[in-house]
Amino acid sequence: MGCATTGTIRDGVYRDAQTSYRIGPVGPDWTPVTVNQQNDLAWHNGAKGAVMHVDSDCDPGLDIPLTALRSHLMIGFTEREVLAEELVPMDEREALRTRLRAKLDGVPRDILLQILKKDGCVYDFALVTPSDASFDEALLDFDQMLAGFTTATGRP
Repeated sequence: MGCATTGTIRDGVYRDAQTSYRIGPVGPDWTPVTVNQQNDLAWHNGAKGAVMHVDSDCDPGLDIPLTALRSHLMIGFTEREVLAEELVPMDEREALRTRLRAKLDGVPRDILLQILKKDGCVYDFALVTPSDASFDEALLDFDQMLAGFTTATGRP
């Protein structure tokens, strides 16, 4: 399902000491990866050159605007161009969904970030692909995973 770097995942439900949440299915072309214990869950799709991840943080200091959280996620990217940004419904709250193009180590990337604050926690989701047609293909899998997201799993 995914590689849990700070907690465990079972039957689509991730749990760690701070939170638990369910995600939708991740397609079979996505391989679980560990990213230096920086994310709860992450996957790589070699055919598309894409990566997607899910992370949560229940630090009270993160009770800041969604746009500030988005800016924090963009650290390390250069030549950032926001292509679209909107508030979307997610798990009975509003989430910030941002589509952008930026460079990572000088290489152009297409990026979709979705950030949700709920019950004292921040949940962030990212899809990163090469700047080519693979973004639209990978987006279908990413949105399927997001569509199943809920924190209604019981406390960890």
